[in-house]
Amino acid sequence: MQRRQFLLVSTIAASSGTFGVSAFAASPAKGEGWREYEITTEVNVGEKTGEARVWVPVPMAQLEGYQRTLDVKFDAPGATKVELFSVPRSDARMVAVHWKNTEAPQTVKLTTRVALRDPSVDLGAAGTARKLPASALREYLQPTSLAPLGGIVKQTSDKILAEAGHPKDAIGKARAIYEWMVVNASRDGAVAGCGTGDVTYMLNSGKISGKCADLNGLYTALLRASGVPARDVYGVRVDTSERGFKSLGKAGDISKAQHCRAQFYADGYGWIPVDPADVAKVALEEQPGGLPKDDPKVRAARAMLFGAWEGNWMAYNTAADVRFPGSELTAGFFMYPNGESANGRLDSLDPAHFAYRITSRKLA
Repeated sequence: MQRRQFLLVSTIAASSGTFGVSAFAASPAKGEGWREYEITTEVNVGEKTGEARVWVPVPMAQLEGYQRTLDVKFDAPGATKVELFSVPRSDARMVAVHWKNTEAPQTVKLTTRVALRDPSVDLGAAGTARKLPASALREYLQPTSLAPLGGIVKQTSDKILAEAGHPKDAIGKARAIYEWMVVNASRDGAVAGCGTGDVTYMLNSGKISGKCADLNGLYTALLRASGVPARDVYGVRVDTSERGFKSLGKAGDISKAQHCRAQFYADGYGWIPVDPADVAKVALEEQPGGLPKDDPKVRAARAMLFGAWEGNWMAYNTAADVRFPGSELTAGFFMYPNGESANGRLDSLDPAHFAYRITSRKLA
């Protein structure tokens, strides 16, 4: 049903120029800890250079036990063409907007309604989740342009696991690499956006430092190199933390609140949430001057973020090496609006000049 709607909306928008059509429709989630949010993304290509294109990420329709996208609407009154586009062989979706008329408004507004809740996996209990077939996991064992799995990545993964006593199971490997990341990695507040995600560069530099796309990108690469399916999940924070972490939440204007989380797969448990990058964020940003890694606040984050996330963040996709339709532009990951004009690529990390604004509002 959702796929048919998806294709229908694309056809209507492209053929009639009628926008503001609902792109998803799912039954609202009720009870069991679900919270509902409205996320609005507004883009204005202010350069007026003639032809321009913008690609705005659309949240995942569903993320197991965590997220349900209830409704997506878009409005682009001056556009030549609008498509709701699904990236081949991935879970990434986007609203792709094309303008040719410089006299028309080059704006697009995307309004999303999502239901979120706190996911956690009881790793102390016997696993009873349905086992996924190898074909469903294969892509999460592959290298990407930012995260090759040979060379220094494989060497580092092997070294970590050897020092941990050569764990054989997925959870044992994931735990060993997580603990190594927590001890050795640090957040660099001077890095632009969420970082580049270039894990080979980071390892070769000898400095395990950066932001979420760097640190969680390294975590998933090290796991994949060990034979454990793992993936980065790209999204944006939509609310303040109810767990007492000031640094791990954002509400209202969330234009710069993008965040990458991570998951690994274990038979019997399914996809398990983790986030070593946010442990480093708590250490650096929870209070002025930072906190030592043995501080109770950092220890609490360390314990929580292996097997659980807080439900104040919306997932866009797990895609890597995304090519944007109608353009030669690509991105190693996709959690910001992207665009280009006659002057070239628009800066996704500079929402004030792109320009775009993302806001969140809690509904229930």
